[in-house]
Amino acid sequence: MTAQPDNGASTWANTWFAQASARVGAAPLGPKAEQIGRVETVGDGIALISGLPDIRLDELLRFDKGSFGFAQMLEPDRIGCVMLDDVDAIEAGDAVRGTGDVVRVPVGPALLGRIVDPLGRPLDGKGPIVATRLEPIERPAPAIIDRDLVVQPVQTGLVVIDTLFALGRGQRELIIGDRVTGKTTIAIDTIISQKTSDIICVYVAVGQKTSSVRRAIDAILAGGAPERCIIVVAGAASSPGLQWIAPFAGFTMAEYFRDAGQHALIVIDDLSKHAATHREIALLTRQSPGREAYPGDVFYVHARLLERAAKLSKDKGGGSLTALPIAETDAGNLSAYIPTNLISITDGQIVLDTKLFHEGQKPAVNVGISVSRVGGKTQAPALREAAETLRLDYAQFLEMEAFTRFGGLPDARVRDQLIRGARIRAILNQPQHAPLRLADEVALILAAQAGLLDALPLPLIIAFRLGLRDALARGAADTVRMVEQTGTLDAAQRQALHDTLKHYAQTLVPGPAPVTAGEP
Repeated sequence: MTAQPDNGASTWANTWFAQASARVGAAPLGPKAEQIGRVETVGDGIALISGLPDIRLDELLRFDKGSFGFAQMLEPDRIGCVMLDDVDAIEAGDAVRGTGDVVRVPVGPALLGRIVDPLGRPLDGKGPIVATRLEPIERPAPAIIDRDLVVQPVQTGLVVIDTLFALGRGQRELIIGDRVTGKTTIAIDTIISQKTSDIICVYVAVGQKTSSVRRAIDAILAGGAPERCIIVVAGAASSPGLQWIAPFAGFTMAEYFRDAGQHALIVIDDLSKHAATHREIALLTRQSPGREAYPGDVFYVHARLLERAAKLSKDKGGGSLTALPIAETDAGNLSAYIPTNLISITDGQIVLDTKLFHEGQKPAVNVGISVSRVGGKTQAPALREAAETLRLDYAQFLEMEAFTRFGGLPDARVRDQLIRGARIRAILNQPQHAPLRLADEVALILAAQAGLLDALPLPLIIAFRLGLRDALARGAADTVRMVEQTGTLDAAQRQALHDTLKHYAQTLVPGPAPVTAGEP
């Protein structure tokens, strides 16, 4: 990422001035009164300003040296301003003026395929961005009457999520877990999976290391459709102000497409760091600390943010905005302040387990405590029918596996269930940045549920998945086409798919050798 602060800043400022003038109209001729404030102190991304008694909360402030900030603390004699630019250029005594407006960001198709900061300034070295217009970062969430039912799926390409915790367009699903458990990978795989869909993706990095952001961008460029993505970066080195507005700016950019009748997906990576930034700003501006030193309004901040994700009614264009916020836990503590807040705000959570991750089960989704409160309502009918009993079968397998570890040989029926369950776990294991088509997911689940994989040793399950697409192309092309286009599967096509999978699995069976020793 090659930052271009000068051109980007001047473009954003010039656009803001032009649109602000159009909103206000031509200034009247003759003298006019103007309030000019002065910087008292500046540091840690906060400037304390005096001499502007009429400034309103969240109003955009302009410094004479070209920097911007917004009012976060209002006291009778001074203002606490959160800086949106580097504070090194600001000194005590500098003049400050109110703009009468709030922070706005550029929106429109010109942002697609670009890497920008939260103010829409380019970071990719591809020149200035000519936006459709500027919109405020704080916008009201759609009213209940303006929303519609969440019934259309968002295919993540991850078998464990699409089959057990299906996502819908307009849903808010939290991805939560300890650090280095694959949270960002799930979000990036979901973005990559939209390569063949009509969903526009917005990825917002908040407080992330440059190397982590670079890996995410490289993955999207290599496997996704970057020309239909917007990447908003407020890295760890960015000012606290930019990190704070980043999720709000990303939502505003995504809402442009939702309000135009299109479908958008936004990933916030992550809200734990955003909450820490909010706490930092609150403490510096002398707001009262509460639980875990967070200010009491942190719940409201995230609630008003995530409520903006919605499926709009047909009268409002029928567009949708799906949110995948990410949160980090410490030692799996889901009862901490920020995790409990976000769990109560969202429509479900995908919980990642450190133990599963280190055991090699990736995505490391804990199926026992993960949930989607929309779930099967949004699944494609073919996948819903195939995975109808999958969660129950898998849960029973995990219980039996834990029980049989205490010793003793299970009977034949239990042994068969253990063998079947081990195959289900194997197909839920998936390499990163390799999302599957809907047809491939349906075929995998059908093969496992029908017992077609029971005769395969566990190491050959990987080979089965790798060759599945070619096998379906040879023997069930019509079925694949039906599933991909309609999401349905009639009885005849289901039988044809079963026959193709059975023949393909038989070609991989190494012979009449028994199940390998040590395997359930």
